[in-house]
Amino acid sequence: MAVTSEKQAIVAELKERFVNAKGAVLTNYRGLTVAQDTNLRRKLREAGVEYRVVKNTMTRIAAKEAGLEGLDAHLEGPTALAISFTDPVAPAKIISDFVKENKLEVLEVKAGIVEGSVIDAQGVKALAALPPREVLIAQVLAGMQSPIAGLVNVLQGSIRNLVYALDAVRQQKESA
Repeated sequence: MAVTSEKQAIVAELKERFVNAKGAVLTNYRGLTVAQDTNLRRKLREAGVEYRVVKNTMTRIAAKEAGLEGLDAHLEGPTALAISFTDPVAPAKIISDFVKENKLEVLEVKAGIVEGSVIDAQGVKALAALPPREVLIAQVLAGMQSPIAGLVNVLQGSIRNLVYALDAVRQQKESA
């Protein structure tokens, strides 16, 4: 393949996108209707995710230059790339939700990229199943708070027992 300056520019752009991407998903879009594809693109755009069809050869070259190992095996057949530069989970979650909502078997997830590491289709599904970031933060904070709450309860119990003992002494002196 003769590499023209136009193709070199496309490869350089793809390499830059791979380097700066927080998360990406490669899909086989064959079999989607135009309406389904338009709906998917709209949902991805609303979440700030870039979605485009890419040539496998140029993607291979760009991935190799960006240092992404293991992506070559997934670059067979028509490939579309959904990239997020802010949220590593967004592309996986949106595409998985779209497949579930529309009961699609034609939109196949090939692989994904998370923070510069290539993951397979099962990894993308696991990533999509993660709760949202806010829920994970809340769970971590709850885990950090529980020992403190337990300590407060233990300390409070000792003080409560002291008050009960003093009250019992008071009642005993009053009855005597």
